[in-house]
Amino acid sequence: MRRVIVLAAAGLSLAGCTSFSMDAFKSAPEPVTVQFDSVPPGAEVVTSIGPSCKTPCSLPLATETGFSATFTLAKFQPMTVPVTITRVPGDFTSPARTTVDPSPVVAELQPATPPRRARKAAKRAAAPAAAPAAAASAAGSPFPAPR
Repeated sequence: MRRVIVLAAAGLSLAGCTSFSMDAFKSAPEPVTVQFDSVPPGAEVVTSIGPSCKTPCSLPLATETGFSATFTLAKFQPMTVPVTITRVPGDFTSPARTTVDPSPVVAELQPATPPRRARKAAKRAAAPAAAPAAAASAAGSPFPAPR
């Protein structure tokens, strides 16, 4: 009789608890290995869920839905790539499947733009070369002036 009362009391306390959910019984997701690469190689990749490495590399990541990966390399613009992880639970007839999109995660890094002063200097260097062509077209001739 004592066991019945204890079990009934435990059942009543759980029934009255609104924060009780079945999520407490779920296990952590199985880690999936994600491969990272960059062009040029050697970029630092940092995931939004924490782990990082230098490309080319692979990381075991435990996440349900997805994350973002940010690639950085000196003298190149940083690039962020969203990654989606889809998990399909298995049943009696098929095994569980996990897909990573994109796989492998690749970033093609673009060179950083030069500082403003360097761009102005490049424009000044190109301006004198354009001056003779402008003078030739001003003379009305389709051919450049002889030297």
